[in-house]
Amino acid sequence: MEWMRKNLFSSWGNSLLTIVALYLVYIIIVPFLDWAVFSAVFTGDSRAACLGPDKGACWPFVYANWDQFVYGRYPEAERWRVNIVFFLGAAGLIPLLMPSVPAKLYNVIFLLVAYPVLAVILLVGGRPGLPMVDTSYWGGLLVTLVVAVTGIVVSLPLGVLLALGRRSEMPVIRMFSVIFIEVWRGVPLITVLFMASVMLPMFLPEGVTLDNLLRCLIGVALFSSAYMAEVVRGGLQSMPKGQEEAARALGLSYPQTMIFIILPQALRHVIPGIVNTFIGLFKDTTLVLIVGIFDLLGQVRTQLSDPNWSAPQTAVTGYVFAAALFWIFCFGMSRYSTFMEHRLNAGHQR
Repeated sequence: MEWMRKNLFSSWGNSLLTIVALYLVYIIIVPFLDWAVFSAVFTGDSRAACLGPDKGACWPFVYANWDQFVYGRYPEAERWRVNIVFFLGAAGLIPLLMPSVPAKLYNVIFLLVAYPVLAVILLVGGRPGLPMVDTSYWGGLLVTLVVAVTGIVVSLPLGVLLALGRRSEMPVIRMFSVIFIEVWRGVPLITVLFMASVMLPMFLPEGVTLDNLLRCLIGVALFSSAYMAEVVRGGLQSMPKGQEEAARALGLSYPQTMIFIILPQALRHVIPGIVNTFIGLFKDTTLVLIVGIFDLLGQVRTQLSDPNWSAPQTAVTGYVFAAALFWIFCFGMSRYSTFMEHRLNAGHQR
């Protein structure tokens, strides 16, 4: 009660704002809960169960199409390979995110070296005991995670190199970095995907082809690295000049100064910006639908054309489901960045 008095009802103005805010929450949350829970349909095997003027969300649509939302058109008999890739990724990522778990170096080596090779072997196949599965059959959450993780893993180190290159004293390297960053930042991602999917094959030598998903992965990684470079450059510019001068006075070379002194502090300063770029990249994966790659949202839209589930509530239910999954991933990244920011700034807290 004391906290509410100080923070919500400390004056007539604050009391009025609190009441208005509570009313807005009431008129939004209560109808949504009624639609999503109290009036929702939870059982059924067709649209007939969801028809009716008083019916809410059609959750059987999500249950019936869960496999398509996760795997796309990946062959049902081979989906165990996708499950293993998901499990190995989680098994490697969760210990890495926990500060108290030892052997971080081996964990990083596994995630950056061994895991990508294993994932490609399992998902693509084409080896004894593993039938080949073309990427045109991939879809749903699988494609969303592949595009997002590839873009995140590639954009951070490439963005660091571009940020250092833009601050370099060598004119050629500095000019190349500036041109690369400004060109990729000045072009919409939709244009990049169209160029990667449609125009890039025209410039390849005759007989040389690149998979459509691979072309999109390259385009997304290069696009996001340009934005990451500017975020990292902001952190580098926030560093006092005395840090670099002190490192040089101790006899450290330029690479040693950057790796051990400057970059650890600069990256810590821009954790919110880095994670914000990651979150934006994760949501931008939905744009691959325009080049014929069906991510989670694209798979939801595809399943809406099923006449067996053509009910008024089906489309809204599918979009709410996709939004909820995206929110879970993005909110998780946001909360973890807050946790790491507080942990790394513990020495500055009073």
